[in-house]
Amino acid sequence: MSLDEIKRIAAGFAGLGTEKIRITGGEPSLRKDLPEIIHACKNTQGIKQVAITTNGYKLSSQISDWLDAGLDALNVSIDSLDARQFHTITGHNKLDEILAGIDKARSLGFENIKINSVLLKGFNGNALQSFLDFIKTTPITLRFIELMQTGDNATFFEEQHVRGSDIKSQLLSSGWLPLLRDKTSGPAQEFYHPSYAGKIGLIMPYSKDFCASCNRLRVSALGKLHLCLFTEQGLSIRHHLHCDDPRELQQAIVALLSDKKASHFLQDKLTGATRNLAMLGG
Repeated sequence: MSLDEIKRIAAGFAGLGTEKIRITGGEPSLRKDLPEIIHACKNTQGIKQVAITTNGYKLSSQISDWLDAGLDALNVSIDSLDARQFHTITGHNKLDEILAGIDKARSLGFENIKINSVLLKGFNGNALQSFLDFIKTTPITLRFIELMQTGDNATFFEEQHVRGSDIKSQLLSSGWLPLLRDKTSGPAQEFYHPSYAGKIGLIMPYSKDFCASCNRLRVSALGKLHLCLFTEQGLSIRHHLHCDDPRELQQAIVALLSDKKASHFLQDKLTGATRNLAMLGG
């Protein structure tokens, strides 16, 4: 979508009550106009928070521009704090560079930072303690995300899935306490410990009633509305972005929402049209 189309999307959703926009991917920093997108979203009437999820590869060189544009929250994907293991998982030797980017953000006074990590049995499934050591003195929220089955990873999922409920039990038995979520928060259950500077969030899509608190809609780069990350198809709304009047777009969104199901059906191994999460983001 063009910048003008993104502005109209933001205005349309804001007029319906949306207060937070997350820019995700794929990798959003590949767009050269990302600062302009952040600025446009942040300056949309009704939008109170603009967040971004990134692999962090361009963090050091671009974080200043993102903050100047009005960025409120930053999520960085880091699946291991061990450089060799990070390279094994991602295929890139960039851990030190990414951590330096996070340090730069913090040096600029930016503290609303989260690290996203997907735990995998055969790779980093036993790395919980190293992450805990990291947030002992670092005021960052670590979010552990359960591996989700998609259309192309059934065997990998069966071999590598780590249950978020098991991690939750470990945390509770070690003195971690739950935090209350505000209305713009995503699906993570967050925990704090009085002896730790950082916090932990768990995203557990296979837990009971996970979908009951869903407050997310997704719009793809092609202008398709996805009512769920694992929906059967995206619903095109791009043809409603031809003018600045948001009413036609808003009417379409409200009408399409009537098709939103009460569950993602992952527990039934139904993954919809999502072949892999890079298609749409989290």
